[in-house]
Amino acid sequence: MPKVDVFDLDNQKVGEIELADSVFAAPVKEALLYEAVRHYLACQRRGTAKTKVRGEVSGSGKKLWRQKGTGRARMGSIRSPLWRHGGTVHGPVPRDYSYRLPRKMLLGALRSALSAKLRDGELKVVREFDLPDHKTKSFRQVLEKLEAGKTVLVVDNSENRNLILSSRNLPGVTLLPTREVSVYALLGHERVLMSEAAAQKLSEALSQ
Repeated sequence: MPKVDVFDLDNQKVGEIELADSVFAAPVKEALLYEAVRHYLACQRRGTAKTKVRGEVSGSGKKLWRQKGTGRARMGSIRSPLWRHGGTVHGPVPRDYSYRLPRKMLLGALRSALSAKLRDGELKVVREFDLPDHKTKSFRQVLEKLEAGKTVLVVDNSENRNLILSSRNLPGVTLLPTREVSVYALLGHERVLMSEAAAQKLSEALSQ
């Protein structure tokens, strides 16, 4: 089991925690990471794009001129896709872009993402986010001490009101509980700050 240092809010080492090898020291499979991110983005698509076919655009249905004898090409409707302001052929229609990804692939991708973050030194375990108040300035100072970088994912399970209020207005900072941690969130942030309790819970949940 890998031993990970535990820090306090002043960035001082206060202990160590043992995490599961299968979660935080697993082989990093880039193909799984790609599939997990693709699946997440597909599920986020609204799928509301819509174009009008010839039966939906405005315009008369009257035949423009007689079929033969005018010297012009035959034409039945002003709403034809060949005409300006006519209908669209094979255009997008509202649809659901989401699809199902096997649970084993999702869990494997999550293990790979956590292992990659720990391997690259981008994951730090904090004893607890015991903030003195709910001010954004106070939490910004904590992030500077912890060398969090421009974008940081904070993972904490407790209903910490000070943490919720102080982090929600900081650009580049995302607060998530362990049950909502995704591969997209892990890879989309430069650093990951995780409470000791959250790291222990992820280690136990994903090692099963």
